[in-house]
Amino acid sequence: MIKIVKTGLILFSFISIASCSDEVIEPLEKDEAYNLEFPSYFSELTFDQSGNPITKNGVELGRKLFYEGKLSRNNTISCGFCHIQENAFTHHGHTVSHGVDDRIGIRNAPPIQNMAFLKRYMWDGVIHNLNEQPIIPITNEDEMDSSMPEVISKLSADSKYKKLFKSAYGDESITGERVLKALSQFMATMISADSKYDRFKQGKENFTSEETQGMNLFQQKCASCHSGALFTDESFRNTGMYYNTQFKDAGRYRVTLDQNDWMKFRVPSLRNIEYTAPYMHDGRFYTLNAVLNFYSDNVEDQPNLDPQLKQNGHVGIAMNDQEKQFIIAFLKTLSDKNFISNPKFAE
Repeated sequence: MIKIVKTGLILFSFISIASCSDEVIEPLEKDEAYNLEFPSYFSELTFDQSGNPITKNGVELGRKLFYEGKLSRNNTISCGFCHIQENAFTHHGHTVSHGVDDRIGIRNAPPIQNMAFLKRYMWDGVIHNLNEQPIIPITNEDEMDSSMPEVISKLSADSKYKKLFKSAYGDESITGERVLKALSQFMATMISADSKYDRFKQGKENFTSEETQGMNLFQQKCASCHSGALFTDESFRNTGMYYNTQFKDAGRYRVTLDQNDWMKFRVPSLRNIEYTAPYMHDGRFYTLNAVLNFYSDNVEDQPNLDPQLKQNGHVGIAMNDQEKQFIIAFLKTLSDKNFISNPKFAE
């Protein structure tokens, strides 16, 4: 069963809009609400629409901005540079993201998917509102290294953007708030819910014996953290990873300065995990095998290690090689090929 949520009001629009390519989008005399479609077993939407209703022209503007290099200081880095669609919008092949002047950040770019259902963003959860999330990469010196006044100045000098903003908002005024809200509208539409797991859950497809065994093992050994339809409980946990002195990132501690939060990171969603290597906050593992080998054999017994990883005197998660392969078979059922090839999300 698919749930359809009407997310916007009818707004008047007067100007045709263009996509990021040379293709011209048919003009909408009235800007229509963009309806989000997702399975009934998904969690409730958290996206704040009270002051930012999702509309078709707003989403199109957000898509254009997502792939716009002008959001960076030297016009070379866009959101899409570090969030590549074919890799579920991650920066494939890089342990941590690279920004302007090839500067190296400290974290692996997380996937952009199902953001409209989350309560926290970033590895450390510093952002609570999707409408505010883009300000971090735009202003971070190792990512886009720009400022909102600089972005507004560049966009205001581009006649195409004046038309796009008028289509989305009714007038040509380009403001920081409108930039951020358009980007968040686009990200809110990036829903991944068409994997083999979803078709299985909807009774449309069966699992193989290996996938079924993997699902059962996953529920026993992994689902306490990677729970629900999004495969994350959004908690912050210390999973026994060593502190990486190269990047000096202690996770949630950077936000709270509470020693109890040392090396706690937000539990990531496992949807599309097959496409998003490398893994962990600093990209330290390049394969799913390596991730499971870490949890079975290399978890460090740190003072605030998550209790789930220290039960009955055992540190880590007990798994043999065969069980790991079954779990990986199940994890691959979370891959959504349509999501990573959907032209609605492409440049």
